[in-house]
Amino acid sequence: MAERQSGPGQEPTAGLRVGAHNDLSGSAGNVVQAGQVSGDVHVHTAALAPAPRPAQLPGDIRGFVNRTDEMSALDGLLDGPQGSQGPHQDAEALRIAVVVGTAGVGKTTLAVRWAHRVKERFPDGQLYVNLHGYDPGPPISVTDVLGRFLRALDVPVGRIPAGEEPRAELFRSVMAGRHVLVVLDDAAAAGAIRPLLPGSPGCLVVITSRTRMSGLVAREGAYRVSVETLSEAESVRLLRSIIAGYRTEDDDAELAELARLCARLPLALRIVAERAAARPRMPLRDLITDLRDESGLWDALSATGEEGADEADAVRTVFAWSYRALPPQTAHVFRLLGLHPGPDFRAEAAAALSGSTPAHARRHLDSLAAVHLLEECGHDRYQFHDLLRAYAIDQAQREESAEDRRSALERVLGWYLHSAAAAARAGSCAYTMPLALEPVDDRVGPTAFDDGKAAIAWYETERDNLATAVRIASSAGMDRTAWQIPAVLTTVIADREPADAWLPAQRVALESARRAGDRYGEAITLDNLGIAYRHLFRLAEAEECFDTALRIFRELGSTLGYARAANGMGVVYMLAHRIDDAAACFKRALEQAHELDDPVYIGAFTRNLGWAFLEQGDLDQAESWLSRSASLLADADEPLERAEALTLLSAVHRRAGRFFEANEMAEQALAVAGEAGGNLFEALALLELGRACLAQENSSEALGHLQQASVLFQRVGRPDLQAAAWDTTGEAHLLLGRAEDAVAFHRQASSTFRSRGDNWSLALSLARLAEALTSQGASQEAQQHRTEALRLLTAFPDRAAAAKRAALQAAQAET
Repeated sequence: MAERQSGPGQEPTAGLRVGAHNDLSGSAGNVVQAGQVSGDVHVHTAALAPAPRPAQLPGDIRGFVNRTDEMSALDGLLDGPQGSQGPHQDAEALRIAVVVGTAGVGKTTLAVRWAHRVKERFPDGQLYVNLHGYDPGPPISVTDVLGRFLRALDVPVGRIPAGEEPRAELFRSVMAGRHVLVVLDDAAAAGAIRPLLPGSPGCLVVITSRTRMSGLVAREGAYRVSVETLSEAESVRLLRSIIAGYRTEDDDAELAELARLCARLPLALRIVAERAAARPRMPLRDLITDLRDESGLWDALSATGEEGADEADAVRTVFAWSYRALPPQTAHVFRLLGLHPGPDFRAEAAAALSGSTPAHARRHLDSLAAVHLLEECGHDRYQFHDLLRAYAIDQAQREESAEDRRSALERVLGWYLHSAAAAARAGSCAYTMPLALEPVDDRVGPTAFDDGKAAIAWYETERDNLATAVRIASSAGMDRTAWQIPAVLTTVIADREPADAWLPAQRVALESARRAGDRYGEAITLDNLGIAYRHLFRLAEAEECFDTALRIFRELGSTLGYARAANGMGVVYMLAHRIDDAAACFKRALEQAHELDDPVYIGAFTRNLGWAFLEQGDLDQAESWLSRSASLLADADEPLERAEALTLLSAVHRRAGRFFEANEMAEQALAVAGEAGGNLFEALALLELGRACLAQENSSEALGHLQQASVLFQRVGRPDLQAAAWDTTGEAHLLLGRAEDAVAFHRQASSTFRSRGDNWSLALSLARLAEALTSQGASQEAQQHRTEALRLLTAFPDRAAAAKRAALQAAQAET
């Protein structure tokens, strides 16, 4: 399907850059919250539904022992924020606990147990993330974590800005006034923590880390809770809690000796206890002897003298002891799991790695979970502790040949590629460019989906693994797989992710395609990168991508590719207000669509050409092309594409002074979009209805339409379009003699356009702001805004810009 296009052009048109979700590149302060712009001036929008209550804590663990002192220390934070030396009352500070200790000592278990115990004290929910700070793979980026948290807090994807700092600002704004418990697990550095801290004193943050996080303690006043290894008595109690029901005759002294061999670390103790429970008739002394023998082997192989070396050696000894007891096939699966792109996975991914069936792989996974070499983290989903993942990688490198490791990697990456393609098809998001997928081993069965809901749920669960798979495929020289994963997900990513979410993976994909000399893959990836940059309003980069894609598609003779890239370039030019260049691109795209005889592309590109004529002020041509487009899209049964064409046609009639026809077209667009469930397209029609009413000086009715449009734009995450609605709302207030309200709305709109870098829309908004300020008697400030608007408009050489400059210069002369 053709990508839907439109955008805030000059005065008449809605900012119709529809289709893929768009980035909010401003601070949270640019987003209207609680219905208020500034002071006592209120945005006339209905309240949105309250955000859902996130409940992200992982499950509690059985066999928890003691830690009463640590739990009491954490309890001390509940009555109020803390200082660096311990809990105390400070109603203005965020409460932060840092749970620190060596690897495997039970930091996460303690934090999660305590969080479950107190979660009812935080009525707005719990947020949790494992940062994988010490995982053998790359840690999760702060930007990605913020995106997850914002989605969990029901921020529409289109309102999630690009970049770490804007997301952190929005996160703090959304969390303001809320009472949320935040658990940040396995953090490696304070720098990765600070952007994730809410500003609300009603929140409480629990961080686990192997480092002491001295910077957070000193600067943010975090309260450090140190978790030491268990005492001998606690260790024996933990062992007995796990083996109870299996072994009852074991001597406390032998259990204590077993605990010493495990360095009294809960992770190692649980693994040893499970093995003891699985062999109830084996004397404990024999288990101790086996463990001592394994320890001697590690002593011969391991370096000493490092901080924590004794604990590390003990953990490795227990891992090796448990690993060597595995049946050969289960040990083989364990090793291969170390090659998986991420720390968590489904049984189907494990099956792909091992070249077996999901049922066969699931039996091995359950066996590994039973001896604590894996954790079950959800239905049919498993994860590694980072130490165990590192051990599995080490064993794979030691015991699997390079050829076998590569074959396993090809199978699992192929599974991700083909499953992603199946998810896109099932979710009605299939990529429209012809794409011959890299073949996959016959033993690999990609996931099949019963419906689109299941497909999208799979994507959202596997998002991180898919992005990591691109990087791993590229580093392994599997270049076609590397560029094809984001390609098959093009529409899924566009519909469900902030524009910058996949940029790193798409850049890696481009490198892979170029390294392989795959010109088709390079062009497809450039086309997708162009769309992402355009949604980020990074128009120069978008233009460069589309320009290169056009050249390659032309060389390859790909008519569809050339048509898509030409249309994409046309939209870039429209956003840059290079209307003549845009019209030329749309004409080229339309010629190719006719060659393809594709009715949807013909209808969509015809509409885009009509949009260009509208912006050029050629109303007769615009009416002709848009009428034709609406008819074509109706015949093609594309209601949302048709609704946009009807909205643009309404703008043509309004500008021509044909207000009856303008209202009729906008009402028709509203009805079509409503029947198809297209909230965004309903909002566009409502915005145009508001403009039509305003043109007839019916400001009160205009405000009703604009109010509804603004709410819908906020709901679907389109701050650029919401800004267009605010600007028009300001005009309606000025017509009603409410200059103060008009100024507030125009300020809010211009702030959003400025943060986005949309200089054309900013110039027009500043001109309207100047008019409202003049009406207020603030002539000096009005002149400043007119001067800036004139400066911005010098970058646009077309007739519309010249006319606007002349009007501004005349207004300046009058004052």
